[in-house]
Amino acid sequence: MLSRPKPGESEVDLLRFQSQFLATGAVPAVQLVKKGNRGGGNTNLDQPLLQDRRDVVTLDNLPDSPPALVPAPPKRARPSLGCPLPEHEDPEERLNRHDQHITAVLTKIIERDTSSVTVNLPVPSGVAFPPVFHRSQERQVGKGNSTSGKRSIFAQEIAAKRASEARVPPVREVVSTLDPPERAASCEALTPREQGGQLLWGSRGFQGPHLVTGKGLRSQDAEQEAQTIHEENIAKLQTMAPEEILQEQQRLLAQLDPNLVAFLRSHGRTHEQAGEKATEEQGPGRHSAEVTGEEPVVPTSASEPRQEDDPDPGAPVLGVRIGLEPRTGSLALPVTPHKEWVHMDTVELEKLHWTQDLPPLRRQRTQERMQARFNLQGELLAPDVDLPTHLGLHHHGEEAERAGYSLQELFHLTRSQVSQQRALALHVLAQVIGRAQAGEFGDRLVGSVLRLLLDAGFLFLLRFSLDDRVDGVIAAAVRALRALLVAPGDEELLDGTFSWYHGALVFPLMPSQEDKEDDEDEDEEPPVEKAKRKSSEEGNRPPSDLARRDVIKGLLATNLLPRLRYVLEVTCPAPSVVLDILAVLIRLARHSLESATRVLECPRLIETVVREFLPTSWSPMGVGPAPSLHKVPCAIAMKLLRVLASAGRNIAARLLSSFDLRSRLCRFIAEAPQEMALPPEEAETLSTEAFRLWAVAASYGQGADLYRELYPVLMRALQAVPEELSMQPPRPLSLQRIASLLTLLAHLTLAASSTAPEPSSDGAGASVLATPSSITWTQVSGLQPLVEPCLRQTLKLLPRPEMWQVLGPVPTACLLFLDAYYQAWSQQPSLCPGDWLQDTERLSESLLLPLLRTPTLGSLWDSLGSCSPLCNPQFCVRAPEALPSLVSLGSTGGRPSLSLAGSASPFPFLTALLSLFNTLARIHKGLCDQLATVLATPGLQNYFRQCLAPVAAPHLTPFSAWALRHEYHLQYLALILAQRVATAQPVLAINAALHHSMVLALLSRLLPGSEHLAHELLLSCVFRLEFLPERASGGPEAADFSDRLSLGSSKDSGCGRGALLAQACQDFPSIRSCYLTHCSLARASLLASQALYRGELQRVPGLLLPLPKEPLLPTDWPFLPLIHLYHQASDTPSGLPPADTVGTALRALQWVLVLESWRPQALWAVPPAARLARLMCVFLVDSELFRETPIQHLVAALLARLCQPQVLRDLKLDCPLPGLASFPDLYASFLEHFEAVSYGDHLFGALVLLPLQRRFSVALRLALFGEHVGALRALGLPLTQLPVSLECYTEPPEDNLALLQLYFRALVTGALCPRWCPVLYAVAVAHVNSFIFSQDPRSTDEVKAARRRLLQKTSLLADEGLRQHLLHYKLPNSALPEGFELYPQLPPLRQQYLQRVTSGMLQNGVSEA
Repeated sequence: MLSRPKPGESEVDLLRFQSQFLATGAVPAVQLVKKGNRGGGNTNLDQPLLQDRRDVVTLDNLPDSPPALVPAPPKRARPSLGCPLPEHEDPEERLNRHDQHITAVLTKIIERDTSSVTVNLPVPSGVAFPPVFHRSQERQVGKGNSTSGKRSIFAQEIAAKRASEARVPPVREVVSTLDPPERAASCEALTPREQGGQLLWGSRGFQGPHLVTGKGLRSQDAEQEAQTIHEENIAKLQTMAPEEILQEQQRLLAQLDPNLVAFLRSHGRTHEQAGEKATEEQGPGRHSAEVTGEEPVVPTSASEPRQEDDPDPGAPVLGVRIGLEPRTGSLALPVTPHKEWVHMDTVELEKLHWTQDLPPLRRQRTQERMQARFNLQGELLAPDVDLPTHLGLHHHGEEAERAGYSLQELFHLTRSQVSQQRALALHVLAQVIGRAQAGEFGDRLVGSVLRLLLDAGFLFLLRFSLDDRVDGVIAAAVRALRALLVAPGDEELLDGTFSWYHGALVFPLMPSQEDKEDDEDEDEEPPVEKAKRKSSEEGNRPPSDLARRDVIKGLLATNLLPRLRYVLEVTCPAPSVVLDILAVLIRLARHSLESATRVLECPRLIETVVREFLPTSWSPMGVGPAPSLHKVPCAIAMKLLRVLASAGRNIAARLLSSFDLRSRLCRFIAEAPQEMALPPEEAETLSTEAFRLWAVAASYGQGADLYRELYPVLMRALQAVPEELSMQPPRPLSLQRIASLLTLLAHLTLAASSTAPEPSSDGAGASVLATPSSITWTQVSGLQPLVEPCLRQTLKLLPRPEMWQVLGPVPTACLLFLDAYYQAWSQQPSLCPGDWLQDTERLSESLLLPLLRTPTLGSLWDSLGSCSPLCNPQFCVRAPEALPSLVSLGSTGGRPSLSLAGSASPFPFLTALLSLFNTLARIHKGLCDQLATVLATPGLQNYFRQCLAPVAAPHLTPFSAWALRHEYHLQYLALILAQRVATAQPVLAINAALHHSMVLALLSRLLPGSEHLAHELLLSCVFRLEFLPERASGGPEAADFSDRLSLGSSKDSGCGRGALLAQACQDFPSIRSCYLTHCSLARASLLASQALYRGELQRVPGLLLPLPKEPLLPTDWPFLPLIHLYHQASDTPSGLPPADTVGTALRALQWVLVLESWRPQALWAVPPAARLARLMCVFLVDSELFRETPIQHLVAALLARLCQPQVLRDLKLDCPLPGLASFPDLYASFLEHFEAVSYGDHLFGALVLLPLQRRFSVALRLALFGEHVGALRALGLPLTQLPVSLECYTEPPEDNLALLQLYFRALVTGALCPRWCPVLYAVAVAHVNSFIFSQDPRSTDEVKAARRRLLQKTSLLADEGLRQHLLHYKLPNSALPEGFELYPQLPPLRQQYLQRVTSGMLQNGVSEA
């Protein structure tokens, strides 16, 4: 059996196979036959074919009838708009008429005749090989031809063949050189008959066939057949009228395929260009006609004018055939097309516009907005910048003259089929995002770049690009994703503050507005069930909806984590891609506990990170860039594990137990950075991150077993700290490592004092149970003698600010370690208290007190106000590219030195110093008098006064929440120290009023995560009598004297404001108990916060703080008990008040009165209208509470404070009030309650009358006189007890016509009477009198007619007293019984007006009669 040829065999093998096949005589598998014409009958297959017979392809067993096809929908040809096909005729039937049978086509396929083709035999040569062909020789040979440029060998052979064929002159045509405008004008002026004649005998003529050339037929028959067809066409055209020719032309154009029509037109234009070129070669101003064969030349029409010579002979003149396509203007091409160019014989203008010169750049200043364009580095280009084209910034269609690319064009480029273009577009977009987040664009752009990109779907474009097959595109997509999600300044900021006071605690970087709709159900639904419900709802939402609210959640919903794991594990990307992916994972872990858990639980993700980028053995690396980071330790991988561990204690425990991190911590801590065989910076950073990861685990009480194993290593590192601190210049990375080491030792020291937590019944306590720490006090007691010399060494550099700033967080970490050391020492029950008391005295006398006396420390206190974000809200301005769906701290790394996070910030050191002072004052109360000197520092007092200034608080942003939390730590520690000093030594209480005001301000500002601080302030500082020096310095008496001066009346001393304040001071314990009950915080949050701040490591759930949506307590927290009473009374079905209603209301009103009298700045944030609404809640609780005498006295005193002139002018009832949907609705319910239960109570009536002043909304007065007229009878408040002036109700005059009519109706019907409602009676009389005698010429006709009717009715009143009051009213006067003065007689002008109106009324009555 013969074998078939296989790949790789040569021609020699094929020839051998052929000879073997012929030798065997086997039957071939395929037989080629040559069949004659079907009409010729049978053909003898064995008869040899003649040489001159043409090959004909025939098909055997072809049926005579076409096969039955499966029925298909009828095919419809695409008709032309000009000549649609008739609907009654099927295109398929028309096709069948012209082609009756399929065999008529398949059996008449005639091969091309090659009998006359010249065959050139090879030229014999005397050499072994033929000569080598050189293009340069061909180019030199062809210089005489019209072709030029670089051509392929094939193109040159084709050109040579055409040149040989051109020895016989081809059929040519004469091309008209008429001027296009004149030609067009002449055509438009001709009649249809003339147009037809011009069509037939114009510039084209009938010189010969153009489409049918006879090519492929026998050489002797080709020209004859073509000429015959041409003559038949001419004869047919001559018998037709021009109108018929045009009609037939339109019909043909409608039936033919548009692509075929375009081909025919381009073919005609090719001939025209060749003719024009031949004409130009004849010479200017002459026409030439070349005749070929027997075809005569038909000249152009004599009626057509000649075209002028072309000024540029090199540029082609493009003409179009009249009647087929309108003529377009000539296009200046950079090169001249030649006929010899392959596939360049047809010039397509629309495809050559890009070869033109760029339009001139528009440089004039314009007010219209222009599209932003960026260069390849992401820089924003000015609209009028003129850059050269070789930079590659002009490859776009819109605004071609401007350099750069728009975002839309870059988006379009990301969908390119060329991978390099996709990678370039993603790279440019990443650069644009980075520069936008850095604030480089400023106000030069309208809108946000990030918002525009996210709205356009950029997030999912990156996700799709991550699935690309090209590594370069994946790398560019990862870089763009990092630029979008990760702010480099944020990570630098959080890393630099890790060693601050509770610096490892951070807020989650997730949107705070996503759960607003669920806030109402937050207290009703348990947190666990709420979390399950939210997760199920988010699982049903598409990623696009999630991304609109939260970009991170939207990305996680697209299976981003498995794709990143695949890229890291399988593709083994470049080092830059690895770093970008790890940075993205860190940002995902900082989002929330849920995101960190998903990163941890992603299959093989953390295993890949630990195995590939935290190996225990690796090859030594040089200083240069590494070719690959796989199997090489990476500091950023260790940081990823540290951020994951910070999210929760359970995650930290899983990392330590499941991924063998203990051995890796030992590996990277036991070896010094300079011995790690890594680049120096990478080694320092890796060692630092290892210390931080261990510190995070130690903050949960975990990883303590490593302390015994690494004790020698830690001691050696601690002993080397003084030497490293003395190095010049200091190395910032080394200082960060030292600070991380000290932070680790502080947590390990606190772990030595931790005990096993008590079992708790709630879920929060049960979830954090852990085993007690394995570290004992004996193991850490020797650390303090090594750390204290380091602190002394750093304090020596305090007088040198430039050196002090370089030290960074090292002094802060030393102070925090000493704080943890003495705190743990004091909690050891087996040790003698005298030991730590003596040591604290030694530390105070030898180190702390000399430090307090240094003037340099005073400069740090003085700079608190300059670095405070609370005093400088401009530090917390939201970044221009900040988005609610993508949270970042907005830190670009360029913070000024005089800021909280700056290098010269005094906050970290002073906060740590105050924390140490508090610990020493708590365990040794005898040191309070020595440490109290820090509270008298002028810089601290000035800082407190700046914080109490009535300025707008910074807007709550992610960065402001982070910065304010650290600032509140310093304020809290200073105030707690002041409280300890005031409790231990009351005589030494300095600036107690200032400290108390600061406590009240801080309590309303604390953010979530600081529940322990708020609870401690309420428990020990807010209701501390030592912070109320007014109590013992004549404050109550001064209050009574002030009331007598302002009110001008003397009240009973037993119910005056002074007596009320004195009683409130005596009831402070009850008041504190009341507010601890009603201002209680969530128990789980309070326990977690207490564990963090007290150092109870076994109860710490995590280092991720709650989301800072708003402060812990509202600004009107002093009114919280009253608000709770109102809601409880509203929710009670029986309508009975809750238990101890009177006591709760009494304590709340007492505390509010104390604040109103002695701490008014504490209520500045509560508008007067909100305070009035809270007082009204006292009367809405039930029908008996407001009748209690103590309640009456307190409400009356608070109402008097609210009606002071300086407060009354700020009373605005039409503004939105916190916690209140609508004041008119509250006032309507207040009127209804007053009408039902008041029984004429004067205090109740005073509150009803207060919102009825003329400057407030007329809706409040309409509600009383329109819907609650019955309440007027109970408003018996005397004029002398009115808390505000009567002029506030009468001025300016009322202009509401409906209210004036209600006033008049109430007066006339007797509903408003001076006996039971003197105040509103005087108000109604004043407004009606002012209206009926008004002479305002701007009044409308309706108002004038109403004024006349009221005056006429007033003059006809039967009640003489009311008529006298309405007509003779003069001025309001609350001293008179009526409340106003009367004219003895009407003024002359009013008298004349009254007579004129009444006489007109009589005349109208007579005329009607």
